[in-house]
This record gives sequence, structure tokens and C-alpha cells, in this order.
Amino acid sequence: MSDEPHVLFEKRGAVGLITLNRPKALNALTHGMCLQMTMQLRAWAAQDDVKVVVVQGSGERAFCAGGDIRSLYESGVNKTPYALNFYRDEYVLNALIKHYPKPYVALINGIVMGGGVGVSVHGSHRVANETTTFAMPETGIGLFPDVGGSYFLPRMDGQIGMYLALTGARLKTVDTLYSGVATHFVPMKDWPALIADLAAGKGVDHVVGRKSDDLPAGFLADHRASIDKIFAHNSVEEILSALDADHTDWSRDTAKTIRSKSPTATKLAFRQVREGAKLDFDDCMKMEWRMVNRVVAGHDFYEGVRATIIDKDGTPKWKPADLSEVSNADIDAYFAPLNNKELVL
Repeated sequence: MSDEPHVLFEKRGAVGLITLNRPKALNALTHGMCLQMTMQLRAWAAQDDVKVVVVQGSGERAFCAGGDIRSLYESGVNKTPYALNFYRDEYVLNALIKHYPKPYVALINGIVMGGGVGVSVHGSHRVANETTTFAMPETGIGLFPDVGGSYFLPRMDGQIGMYLALTGARLKTVDTLYSGVATHFVPMKDWPALIADLAAGKGVDHVVGRKSDDLPAGFLADHRASIDKIFAHNSVEEILSALDADHTDWSRDTAKTIRSKSPTATKLAFRQVREGAKLDFDDCMKMEWRMVNRVVAGHDFYEGVRATIIDKDGTPKWKPADLSEVSNADIDAYFAPLNNKELVL
């Protein structure tokens, strides 16, 4: 096992530089990484010589592929407090980034999913390069698109956020810019110069530039009309019926994808996106904390992780196994107050 720290901190001129440093694990977040980042960000917020924070991932494959799902699985199976401690402190970190008093620049190289989205998309500047790949695939492991997905997904144009929440679709660079996941594009070869310019005290907006207005059309633009029409329906079942009636390769593939996910998680994600549209950021995080407490105490998350990364058989046995078996009352229970265990931000 490497003794290398899982997250590195460096002051480089005017920059506070964070490097997620688990390249073999695609820089997946651990509880300790969340705590260390929170402590360092709070310290830098109070230091006048730190003008901007930059966060990057080590290695060439990923910015951050999410939380360390295997550790969360093992915690739940063994009934330890690690999983809920992780989620609580991860959400606190997400809120700190959202409200950070200084520019926060995420350099999104390669894969960014789940927990990696939470430590990038809430920053003031999200810089994509030609390798960026985004997804929120949580419903495929019996979870829901958390880390503030309740807030940023419904605030995407049209019904893009609902489409992403229910399908876990992967977006390449052009579509991360189209959807607003990324705010800027800078080729990877220019990133060292970008960091050097920020370290020298040059203004963030000047250094990162502006995303091009003449981007080529991507997948989302090509399917935008259908996404906005179909995913505006009032339930998962209505969305699936509309997809079935569309009779295109895209609609057939999309319906098949949604039906492969956890029925409970799919209905949770639908409710989450609709509710999050009406809430401010902190209330979204408090809602997600209520939800994740119930997910950790349930079945589908562990079954989804088992089928995906433990046994890798790709055949999760969801309970309930069909959308028709998941009632509104079942979903309501995930959103119920936790009394003295509510999230404190």
C-alpha cells in the first residue's frame, strides 16, 4: 500500500492548489479526503495571500470518479458508521465549495462522476478539456444523484437534468459545456500555463477565458427537443410511456436504460429533481442527507454495488423489482425528517 497522501495541498503564489491523489482508484474520494479538503479550504479562505483555489486530479484518466464505493459498501454490510460519516462530511464539503468566498477553479480532466462532481460543479469556474467525461450514474447502483444533484440538475436548461438523473448518460466535452457542467474549455496542453498565470496573480476570468460560442453540436443539442418534451412528464411511468411511443432508436435505448436501474432509486431521483427545483442549495443538501440515511439502511444500494464492483455479474436483484411496486408512500419515507439527526451546515 502506498504511503502517498490521498490529497495534496500546495500554496503556489496566489494559488491554493489541491490535487486529488489516488490515480489508481481514479481519485475516488474517501472520508479522510473530504475532512482534509474542508479543513484546508477553511484555512485558505482566511488567508489574504491565497486569491484562488485550484483543484485537479492526478494521473491522466480521471479528475475524480466518485466516492470510494467499496468502502461504503463494506461499511453498510458491517454496520459501521463510516458510510454515514462519509456522506455527512462530503455534503458539508459540497456546501463549503458552493459558498466559497474566493474563486474555485476545478480542472476537470478525464472522468468526473458522483463525488467528483460534488467537488467541481459547485465551484465558480469549471474548466473542461478534450478528455472530460461526466456522468451521474447513481441510480444504477441503487443510489440517487446526490452531492448537490438536487440543486444543479433541475437548473440545467429544459429537462436535461432530469434526463441525466434518470439515465446516468455520459457526457463528453461539448455536452459538459452545453449543459453547464463546465463553464470553460482550455486544452489540456495549456493547463500548466493556466495554473502558472493564476499563481502569478492574473485574474481568473482573464486566464480561463470564455467557452467558445461556436461549439459543434453534440448529443444533447441533437436530442434536445425530444428530451424536453418527454422528460417533462409527471412521473417515471409517464416518461417511459412517452419513450415507448416515440419509436426511435434513441427512445428505445433510453427506455431500456432507465428500466435497468433500481426502480426505487429511479423514483427517488425523479422526486429529488422536481423537489430540488423549489429549494435553495443548503436545503437541497439537507434533503439529500435525509434520503441517503434511508438508502444506507435499505437494500438496493448494496445490491447495486455488489453487482457492479464486488461480484461484477451485472445482474442486480432489485427489491422491489418493478416500478409498479414502489408506491408514493414508499418514496415519501425517504424525505421524512430525521429529527435530531438533521444535517447541520
